[in-house]
Amino acid sequence: MLDSQSALPLYHQLADELLRRIRAGEYPPGERIPSEHELARRYGLGRPTVRQATDTLMRKGVLERRRGSGTYVRSAPAQVDLFSLAGTLASFEESGVTFEAEIVGKPRTFDVEEPGHPHEGKSVVHVVRVSRVEGSPVLLEEIGFLAESFPGLARMPLEGRSLSEVVQGHYRLRLESADQSFRVTTLDARRAGLLDLRKGLPVLGVERTLNFTGKNAAVFARMFCRTDRFVFSQRIGASSHA
Repeated sequence: MLDSQSALPLYHQLADELLRRIRAGEYPPGERIPSEHELARRYGLGRPTVRQATDTLMRKGVLERRRGSGTYVRSAPAQVDLFSLAGTLASFEESGVTFEAEIVGKPRTFDVEEPGHPHEGKSVVHVVRVSRVEGSPVLLEEIGFLAESFPGLARMPLEGRSLSEVVQGHYRLRLESADQSFRVTTLDARRAGLLDLRKGLPVLGVERTLNFTGKNAAVFARMFCRTDRFVFSQRIGASSHA
């Protein structure tokens, strides 16, 4: 039971108690823990105190909150080889993860004015896509296609389609190489909303430039990855160069 005379705050005590029960197997991986209302009643606490406790365990990667469903004990995160050149959809499928990809809004065509951007001064077709697993967003992609290399792309139906297959099948472009950079970045309000996170939270950010035969840097993508749900990995073959 919790000790109101303890030097430890009550939310900290409750977090320790829940962690003890999880480690004892009372709440196994993938199982929903009691609701905030039930925990508050069971331990004689206010719901804000219970929320502090579960938030503490979420930050430690022990629990995860699923919208409209409850709070669950996290299973060991699945690995998704997101950074292979097979494409995002193929990466999830090869990892055995069931997911849904949604194009956010309509593709927009505009001139890039951002200094240092691979498409600076050129017209692009901009596509935003969110991938979800079990209803929770795990990946946000902002993909720019050079308009001169992809005529008519903005008018094509892209929902539910592999963008890699569109590039290779419809435009007959052969991928030659890619440049990728990785960093920890923070989310602005718009991106945080699409990933169902708080503004300013750190996530894994990836920038990827795709080079095709005769068309260098024809595609540039920014990717924002929620690492609380998955380990996003990159498989490096024996023939890869350092």
